[in-house]
Amino acid sequence: MGRKFAVSTLGMPGIPVREAARIAQTHHCTGLELRVHPDEEVHLGLSGPATDAVRALLDGEGLAISCLAGYAKAAAPGADRPVIDELKALIALAHRIGAPAIRVFPGGDGDSDGGGETGDAHPRIAAVLDDLRAAGVRLLVETHDSHPTGAAARSLVDGFGAPDLAAVLWDAVHPWRAGEAPAVTHEVLGPYLGYFQVKDVLSRETPTPVPPGEGAVPLGECGDLLRSWSGWVSLEWEKAWYPDLAPVDVPLRAAAAWFARYLTPSG
Repeated sequence: MGRKFAVSTLGMPGIPVREAARIAQTHHCTGLELRVHPDEEVHLGLSGPATDAVRALLDGEGLAISCLAGYAKAAAPGADRPVIDELKALIALAHRIGAPAIRVFPGGDGDSDGGGETGDAHPRIAAVLDDLRAAGVRLLVETHDSHPTGAAARSLVDGFGAPDLAAVLWDAVHPWRAGEAPAVTHEVLGPYLGYFQVKDVLSRETPTPVPPGEGAVPLGECGDLLRSWSGWVSLEWEKAWYPDLAPVDVPLRAAAAWFARYLTPSG
């Protein structure tokens, strides 16, 4: 499929999908990453007709859904059943709305080496493998929380030996902040690299988001590493958590320029 460019609606909190689609198209995105959250138009529990309407809207605009950005926490402490139920709900929503993947978090409170409190993600993911297979949906664990590096995040999914069903979303910031160089992240993920989120921050010590290219994240190195990779690249702009940030058009313009420089397919 080559490399395709999308933007997450995390950067457009409260904005209707129709307006988010217009913004995405303005900056030459071919996809939209939909945040699944109670505060947004797309949320768990969305009715079937409303889900179909979102799918039809984006189809009509010529935009694919690159991913559903969910908030299930695969390695969170506590009982398995609530996590499994949330994963199943995300998979069902992705299947109906036409999304190829769901983003989930590790969610553990401590270190991935057992230094803190985490749940066991393996039985939870194992419990939904058949759902993923039947729906044609891929589960992507983000490099985040208790598993911020590529190596740690891969440890949650590589035991299944099915990267087409359970893989990793590489968030450009978290592995780097944890001390894992982009080249290492790229190498350790290998076939489990399922998605890339481009983003930038001021520094390791000050993770305030800035437009791509204005911070300390080595995005040029990331771009070079991804030239031979095929998949979705999406801008994540954390305006939902940092309301004083500039409108998404500002970083999206910079992200589109980065994508064009490094990842636009030739020919």
